[in-house]
Amino acid sequence: MCLRRPIPELEGTVKNPGVLLQELPALLDRQQQVNEAGALVARYLHSGGDHDRLFAALGNVLLREDREFHTIQTMEVAFRQHALLRGTPAGVHALVAAAWYLAAHAPTVRSQEQTYQIARRLSRSERLFEES
Repeated sequence: MCLRRPIPELEGTVKNPGVLLQELPALLDRQQQVNEAGALVARYLHSGGDHDRLFAALGNVLLREDREFHTIQTMEVAFRQHALLRGTPAGVHALVAAAWYLAAHAPTVRSQEQTYQIARRLSRSERLFEES
C-alpha cells in the first residue's frame, strides 16, 4: 500500500528561516504534530533555509528521543534522498517526510539520555555504584 501526502501548502516565507528551526524541538514535545512539523520544514526550505542546519536540527531531535537502529537508518535514507534530489520538489518532500516521521513517533520516553550518561561515566572510569 502506498500512501501519498502532498507537500504542505505554504502560507508565505519568513525573512529569517533559522527562527523556524528553534521551534522544532518544542513542536516535537507534543503529540500529533505531524502536519505542523512537515509545514515547518517546508516553510524553512522555501524560505531559503540552509539545508545543513536543517539536517542538524532534525538529527538533534532524532537523538534526543529513544530511537532504535531502523529509525536512524530511515532518517539517513531521507537525508541521502534529499541530497540526490536537492533543488527539486521531490527533494523537499524527502525532508518533509522525515519531519512527518519524527513527529509521528514523538515524544518518546527519552530514557536514552540515561544510557549516554552511563556510557560517558564509564569511559571516564567513574564509579557507577558504591558498595557499602
